[in-house]
Amino acid sequence: MTKARDIASAAPAPSTVSATELGYLDGVSSAIQTQIDSKIGSASAINPTIVDAKGDLLVGSAADTVARLAVGTNDYVLTADSSATNGVKWAALPASGGFTSLASGSLSGTLTTANITTTGYKQLVIYVKDVTCNTDWFPTIRFNTDTGSNYQYIMTYQSGSTSTSVANDVSLALDGIYVDQLEASVADNLQVWNVYDPANTTTYKSVNGLVVGRGKADTYNVTHSVTGAWRSTSAISSVSFLTYGSTYSTGTYEIYGVK
Repeated sequence: MTKARDIASAAPAPSTVSATELGYLDGVSSAIQTQIDSKIGSASAINPTIVDAKGDLLVGSAADTVARLAVGTNDYVLTADSSATNGVKWAALPASGGFTSLASGSLSGTLTTANITTTGYKQLVIYVKDVTCNTDWFPTIRFNTDTGSNYQYIMTYQSGSTSTSVANDVSLALDGIYVDQLEASVADNLQVWNVYDPANTTTYKSVNGLVVGRGKADTYNVTHSVTGAWRSTSAISSVSFLTYGSTYSTGTYEIYGVK
């Protein structure tokens, strides 16, 4: 019999330790606490001292390797990043709605150009509003200051004084995407342009827009719906806003990138 069983069978038998409990000590060759301490510090064990603060995480930094990732900034999220030391990192949440402001400003002269960086964005959303000019003007958008005949569109618009009167227009080989002339002095107007995949360098850029404003020499607003393209494989690096011969008196633009 083993020593543990010998003790358990002794007379009188131990009153507080059962034979089963003593059996757990079979094979012990040195102080139990010493063995536990050595296991905690071994390469195959995770030592609790690896974490230093509330919110710290244990992550794999390589095969069979555990590392500490310090707690991140409040409201940051854990994001995979193969270039990070531990393969993950804390990153800020995207702005509300995923919109990032790329440029904004006031319109002036006959043309205003905003230089932007589109790398990493899937879409541009562009607002132009509250425009007045010295003469009646054509709301127009242009990319990369390209004045070649590289634009085309299909436009549906209200052409009469009643909401039921509409017309269609198809135009090719233009030097910008534009809509019908608006009245110079009425600032009740808004342009919304969407440009898709603006950073790609292999395909043309798809554009659609909605323009609402006071029609030339009329007393009612005209609505224009435009679907078009900039026939270039260049990444978009600037957006220009034109009047086609008029001079801006007032107006602002905002350009956002969507990831």
